[in-house]
Parts: sequence; C-alpha cells; structure tokens
Amino acid sequence: MSADSKVFVMGEEVGEYQGAYKVTKGLLQKFGPDRVLDTPITEAGFAGLGVGAAMYGLKPIVEFMTFNFAMQAIDHLINSAAKTNYMSGGTINVPIVFRGPNGAAAGVAAQHSQCFAAWYGQVPGLKVLVPYDAEDARGLMKAAIRDPDPVVFLENELLYGESFPVSKGVLDPSFTLPIGKAKIMREGNDLTLVAFSKMVGYALKAADELAKEGISVEVINLRSIRPLDRETINASVRKTSRLLTLEEGWPQHGVGAEICASVVEESFYYLDAPVERICGADVPMPYAANLERLAVPQIDDIIRAARRACFRKEDMRQATA
Repeated sequence: MSADSKVFVMGEEVGEYQGAYKVTKGLLQKFGPDRVLDTPITEAGFAGLGVGAAMYGLKPIVEFMTFNFAMQAIDHLINSAAKTNYMSGGTINVPIVFRGPNGAAAGVAAQHSQCFAAWYGQVPGLKVLVPYDAEDARGLMKAAIRDPDPVVFLENELLYGESFPVSKGVLDPSFTLPIGKAKIMREGNDLTLVAFSKMVGYALKAADELAKEGISVEVINLRSIRPLDRETINASVRKTSRLLTLEEGWPQHGVGAEICASVVEESFYYLDAPVERICGADVPMPYAANLERLAVPQIDDIIRAARRACFRKEDMRQATA
C-alpha cells in the first residue's frame, strides 16, 4: 500500500475495529479512511464494488470475514472477476484480491467450516493461493496484489495465532513468492505427502513420527491450488513411488482427487502402491467437539495411511479386515 497508491482495502470491520482477526491492524491510522474502507454487512455489495474498481484500474483487496460469507458474492467472483478478461478479448484486467479465513476453525459448525479450495480451484480466470506459514503469507500476498488477474487468497483462522521462523530474506521489502510454485518442506525417499494451508503442519508432524519408524516422507506445501504445480508433485512421486494427499475439504471432486488424477496420468508406472486421499468426512461439519474432531483429518490418520502405502503389516491387516 505504501508502494502503490492504487491499492486499497475494504470489508467488514477492517478499519475502526482493526480487522475481525486484526490482520488489518494499524492500516486505517496509516493510510486513512479513503484506502481502508469499512463496509456494511453486504458481501454481494462490496465485492461488486471491488470488481468494478479493479476494472477501472484500482487494486482492491476485499476481505471476507470468512469465505463462507463469500457465497453471498460468488457471482461477482466467478462471472465478473474471473471471466471478464477472457470475455473482453484481453482488453480488461481485473487486478483484485479476495482474502479471508477458509476451512474449519473450532466450534463454528456446518455453515462456517467449509474449505473452498476445490470450489474456486476449478474456475478458469482465477488464481487460488493457500498460505501455510509467515513466509507464504508475506510472499504470496505481495505477489497476489501485484498480479493483473483476480486472486482468491485462502487463509486459515487457526494459523493466525501461530508463530513461524522467518529468514532475513523474507523480511526484505522486495521479497515475493512465485504464484504456482509449490515448496518441498521436507525431503524424503519413501512417500510423497502433499498438503496445503493448516494441513501442512499436520503433515510435518506426521513425518516426524513416521521417521521414527524408518519411513522417510517428502512433504510438499502446495502454496497454490490454481495454478497447480504438477511438475513438482510428479517429480517427487517419481522419486518416492508413493503418494498421499491431505486436505480438510470433502473428498468428492477435491484438491486431492485432482492431484491423484495428475499423478495417475503422468507418473502411473512409477507407483509402487495405490494413491490415497486423506480428507474431511463427507458430511456437514458437526458442532459437537468430539464429532468435529472425527470430521477432519488428524495426525494419526496420516500415519496409518502412510503405513498402508508402505505396506507395513499392522495396517495392511486392518485395511483388509
């Protein structure tokens, strides 16, 4: 915002309240009410305003208090923001960022717990980013704002309270990350485990436990759902010969399904075991805490799936029982 006067932020409680999750803290005092705009509770209204402003040449950052509320504005995201460049023959760009928390939090039930990565990842014209740590958040957000196309930036509410180490390079004002490039968080030889957002942390913890059993896991942080870094995924699978995908979203037509299809199409003859998806349960999110835990992947689920992929006897017996 300091470097480009065309960038502005709008959304519910982004200004006076400093953001529902304090992501926009201090921006109103620094840039003023003309560039940090509090809106009424009308997602369809302010999302449409943002798309129009982007078509005019500004660079809006539209915050949804949760992406579940973005369904009120989904026509603007898909039919206006995503398709206008194509429908105008490339004459109109829509440089807008839609950002906010996505996926399950804690105790907010079915209407506030959905993962929209697969929803928006299917749409030509959108770019869909899914940061995990502080490096991802900083580098991908700057890249998203500078991008000439509409970007859906899916954060995670539970990650707002976590701290991550960062290098001096990440703090450099010029630091950005390329859109569409995954990151290998941990190298391994026995199994490829692909995850995004909060599930990357679960994948890394599971990999630590599996290492104690002699299973070497390569963990890939997608960073980007669309475009999807198929090259990095397939290169890893050709090395490890096994694939697990991990996501909070529902299994049918999910991100993991697309990754598995890509690997079967491009690297099938390198596989030594069936591919497997670890997903959220195929049900609306329960409210009760004990049921909620059963509805989203846990570290033990990852460990059991990894043992199956590596043909460890105890889990093969369970799988065929």
